[in-house]
Amino acid sequence: MEDSQFDVIIVGAGVMGSSTAYQAAKRGLKTLLLEQFDFLHHRGSSHGESRTIRATYIQNHYYPLVMESYKLWKEAQAQVGYDVYFKAQHLDMGPFNDPVVLSIVENCRKHKIPHQLLNHQQIAEKFAGKFNLPENWAGLSTEHGGILKPTKATAMFQTLAYKNGAVLKDNTKVTDIKKNDGGIVVFTANGEKFCGKKCVVTVGAWANKLVKRISGVEIPIKPVETHVCYWRIKEGHEGKFVIGGDFPTFASFGKVYVYGTPVLEYPGLIKAAVHDGRLCDPDKRPWGSVVMMNELKEWVEGIFGGVVDSSEPVVKQSCMYSMTPDEDFVIDFLGGEFGKNVVLGVGFSGHGFKMAPVIGKILTQLVVDGKTNEVDLKHFRIGRFHMASKI
Repeated sequence: MEDSQFDVIIVGAGVMGSSTAYQAAKRGLKTLLLEQFDFLHHRGSSHGESRTIRATYIQNHYYPLVMESYKLWKEAQAQVGYDVYFKAQHLDMGPFNDPVVLSIVENCRKHKIPHQLLNHQQIAEKFAGKFNLPENWAGLSTEHGGILKPTKATAMFQTLAYKNGAVLKDNTKVTDIKKNDGGIVVFTANGEKFCGKKCVVTVGAWANKLVKRISGVEIPIKPVETHVCYWRIKEGHEGKFVIGGDFPTFASFGKVYVYGTPVLEYPGLIKAAVHDGRLCDPDKRPWGSVVMMNELKEWVEGIFGGVVDSSEPVVKQSCMYSMTPDEDFVIDFLGGEFGKNVVLGVGFSGHGFKMAPVIGKILTQLVVDGKTNEVDLKHFRIGRFHMASKI
């Protein structure tokens, strides 16, 4: 295999790299997907039992990406033969005057997203008392919600990539990428090297380490350890919160940003977590405690009106974010001596998973066509950061 010339080598087999491998192989490219750990490991950002998919954003440029992803999720799961997407409504909530809430309302109107803007009493009526909002809060309800199964979805893309001819190789840590005869050579920790025309880097929390090593470019992506929490619903109330009923995926803004999903993966447990975490070295994880736990407990007790046990989450799972300063993605050519031969898909800032199908499509378009029509890349260019480079 070392002597093979690949059309594209994808470094990092989380959901973004696996989706890209599928899209590339589907387009007929000779594709190699490399992963430093076991496939489907739990040290990055693509494992676990659920992710939210929603169309409500404060930024205009994400709406078309999410809507395209809804379509692509359904197409991919139809090809593999099992479901990774489960439909639900979505509810955003927060103080009436919260700038995030106001921006979401404005974007719903701009994109003509069908929605209901409701006060606290109307929310209680719509969801049969499952949400107990403060009097000065509003809720915005849409049909564009849902749950994605992350480990299952990543495995789905790897399966489809393999079925379309991609070569998959795990426990292969990439240590360097060098320019070579109009293409690239990828070097690994175990002494192997692989030649390709193009390379896509989708290494999540390891992005800054690898990119700096190969090019001297230091992208301001900060690895953050965060936690997902599941809370026990009190006896007799469990059926109110299950997927498939009227209970939505949700996001709550204000002094603490809380998000969550209906009951799906663990019977009787509802997911509610803080969108935040602590900076860390992804190779020296602290596996630490949940941030803002007291605020989260207070939120669970108040918003769910006492029917969810807020004393302590019964399940806590650790995950990684790769945060950019503006929380927009990095989708761009590395440039310098690599020109357009190395493409970056990194810095997904804790909200990219839902868009993995279209991100894989975009990264493949950049490899093949040198451009994409899916989105204006000005929002995701490296050049928006001030960086030093040795290239």
